[in-house]
Amino acid sequence: MAHDHRHHHGPGPGHASQHDHADVDWAAMAPLLEAQAELYTPLYRQAMDWLAREVTDPGLIVDAGSGPGVVSCLFADAFPGARVVAADGAAPLLGRAAARAARLGLADRFGTLAGDLPDALGELEYPADLLWASQSLHHLADQRAALAAFGSHLAPGGTLAILEGGLPARFLPRDLGIGRPGLQDRIRAVEADVFSTMRGDLPGTVAETEDWPAMLTAAGLRHTGTRSFLLDLPAPLSDAARDYVTTSLSRLREQIGEGLDAGDRATLDRLLDPGDEASAHRRRDVFVLVAHTVYTAVRPG
Repeated sequence: MAHDHRHHHGPGPGHASQHDHADVDWAAMAPLLEAQAELYTPLYRQAMDWLAREVTDPGLIVDAGSGPGVVSCLFADAFPGARVVAADGAAPLLGRAAARAARLGLADRFGTLAGDLPDALGELEYPADLLWASQSLHHLADQRAALAAFGSHLAPGGTLAILEGGLPARFLPRDLGIGRPGLQDRIRAVEADVFSTMRGDLPGTVAETEDWPAMLTAAGLRHTGTRSFLLDLPAPLSDAARDYVTTSLSRLREQIGEGLDAGDRATLDRLLDPGDEASAHRRRDVFVLVAHTVYTAVRPG
């Protein structure tokens, strides 16, 4: 349930792979997930500033689908009075989360909870004042039931904040000077189909109109806000941001490359060739632009 970005959140390009959980080597994935979440830190901090207006002085914050805990630790930093629990189905990632918290001096108010969501939340010692679920719900077969389960682990008056949707990450200009213009839009279309297939293949999957405020209301919560947050890293990129772009494109090539036509595959291969002047490794016009949407809802008290 981590965000790639998971992850994860985030679902940036490269997101499709995380949906086949049985085959994911989370220990190997952890550095990638951490690097992405670190890159997205300005976006998460904006979201937390917004949440702090609604959630005053929370005692317990739960990050449901925490992955390696980068965002969990940001919550601990943003809400210094809170205890934070990072919950995830991938135990190797939680080890990284605990180590990060210790490194940042947060260990005394940081815990982890391993197990499948939302059931694992039954292990919480007391209800949460803020439960954050970033791109974890869309991994769950019955999203409405999962929202109701998440809501049941909130204290009366507690807030559920879900990060879902927004605008997909864009890295490349429409016309790259190589291949047919509009490559990233065609990649996105294939990714959307792969994602739909993933959802359709989940055991017990429930088709849902993704109207999150309506789903939150149906789960017995009171929708209180919707806001989108922008990550805007213009060219020229830092080395870390460029690494994120090339890694994302490389994973896309592996995961959905066969869904592209031969011309687009050839263009993508040139973009991934460090020896090519036109590659994402070397060109000056690569950027990162993405928007994530957060929905908040309160458990009636």
